[in-house]
Amino acid sequence: MVLNEIDCRLIAEIQGGLPISNHPYAEVGERIGLSEEEVIERIEQMQESGIIKRMGIIVRHHELGYNANAMVVWDVPDEQIDEIGDKLGSQDCITLCYQRPRRLPDWPYNLFCMIHGKEKERVLEYIDNLVERLDLGHIPHKALFSGRRFKQRGAKYQ
Repeated sequence: MVLNEIDCRLIAEIQGGLPISNHPYAEVGERIGLSEEEVIERIEQMQESGIIKRMGIIVRHHELGYNANAMVVWDVPDEQIDEIGDKLGSQDCITLCYQRPRRLPDWPYNLFCMIHGKEKERVLEYIDNLVERLDLGHIPHKALFSGRRFKQRGAKYQ
């Protein structure tokens, strides 16, 4: 797919986020001279061709009162990583769950899970409940609470 001027305008319009509306694609289309259906169709074409890899949301959890945020790191045996990752990733309290390589000898952890909470004690309770309910007591882990906040934003193309 070759991008034309209207596709570039569409990308520029959506890269900062969609309007909070019952019909965000209609609002975007109105600003650039397309119908709601045309906006949706062009975005789908750009996704199918790989120009747009994914669309998602960024939740500003601090603004919602979630100030006790922990990355829980786990030292999972390699042969159990898929099974345990699937179990953890399916839990409501976990917003991200992904595998990363260990950095031995200093960093033995290979599975990372993000838990957002309003109070540190509540996040620690979530972790204790996960360990007990999912039978993870044999898996070494640590809760690393956020100390600094960095700006979150989506990709910028233009």
